[in-house]
Amino acid sequence: MEVTYLAAINQALHEEMRRDENVFVMGEDVAELGGAFKVTEGLLEAFGEDRVIDTPISEALIVGAGVGAAVLGMRPVVEMQFSDFISCAFDQIVNSAATLRYRHGGRAACPLVIRAPSGAGIHGALFHSQNPEAWFTRVPGLKVVAPATAYDAKGLLKAAIRDNNPVVYFEHKRLYRSVREDLPEGEFVVPIGVAELRQEGRDLSVITYGGTVHQVLDAARILDKEDKVSVEVLDLRTLLPLDREAILATARKTGKVLVVHEDRLTGGIGGEIAALIAEHAFDALDAPVRRLAALDTHTAFSPPLEEYILPNTNKIVEALRSLAAY
Repeated sequence: MEVTYLAAINQALHEEMRRDENVFVMGEDVAELGGAFKVTEGLLEAFGEDRVIDTPISEALIVGAGVGAAVLGMRPVVEMQFSDFISCAFDQIVNSAATLRYRHGGRAACPLVIRAPSGAGIHGALFHSQNPEAWFTRVPGLKVVAPATAYDAKGLLKAAIRDNNPVVYFEHKRLYRSVREDLPEGEFVVPIGVAELRQEGRDLSVITYGGTVHQVLDAARILDKEDKVSVEVLDLRTLLPLDREAILATARKTGKVLVVHEDRLTGGIGGEIAALIAEHAFDALDAPVRRLAALDTHTAFSPPLEEYILPNTNKIVEALRSLAAY
């Protein structure tokens, strides 16, 4: 039976809470309501109010309490109802959770997962559309993941819950019900820090993650059919730590690289990827590394304006054709 991206996350939470009684869920409306998007539906009935906890509307409180519980041996999975408001807990994540192991000389762990529904394309406007992953990908002590498939959504969440370090888990809202696949029966975990080659190609490479992976794959199919151009697609899956070997391997293979992400262009992780390739694979390049991302502006509520701001399949096709002709 096909499972949606949303249901895959829900499955992972159920399975990990059954496997380990130290795992618990905490956040705004996660219990009785089952979450704003119904991701935590059924958890309260299965595990009770001691392990599925509704909180006040305070992200700083949610993450701060999660850090305290993690230090004491629990494995909290805390939810930011929208990733936009993760900024309210920035101090707790960056200065408390991320530094804890270092401050204690490795003698303490902080097994905390911060679920952060992110992304645009749902007409959520300013405060319900952001992709804030780049704020965290430069912070030692954190891990940052961004799954694009139902399989990875489940497998990466299970890996994050079992990890002894704080993990920021970005789940794209647009994918919740639009992406689905058959999942294998039984136990599986997707390792953090390992990219996945979604499609092999010989002419161009696209490096992407999260909400733009499926747009890139659609664009690659168009290029193959209409232009007879073979596009390789690398899904990073993990943004911290980056799979440097996979990035450099695809750059060296094709010599032409486009980096695509939904986060804004300036300061986005695409710049770091481009610099990595320029520094370590420059001799293999046949063109400058190019980036395609959201415009450097706030996300509009108006659907036509939102579409204008965001990357999409047509824009990716145009960028790939330009790169192929270089």
